[in-house]
Amino acid sequence: MPKLKTVKAAAKRFKVTANGKIKRGKAFKSHILSSKTTERKRKLRMAGYVSPCETKRIKRMLPNSL
Repeated sequence: MPKLKTVKAAAKRFKVTANGKIKRGKAFKSHILSSKTTERKRKLRMAGYVSPCETKRIKRMLPNSL
């Protein structure tokens, strides 16, 4: 059976935690920040988690990180 290759774009965006959850960065924090409140920008800094229905698809892209 051939080797499974990691999707590099996914590897740069997602990390798998010790419990098997997938951590991701949040969107909407790169530009037009003056119109967003300080509280909203602070919450965007925190990591989010991929929803369970998408987890299987992301894990398939990251075969060596499990």
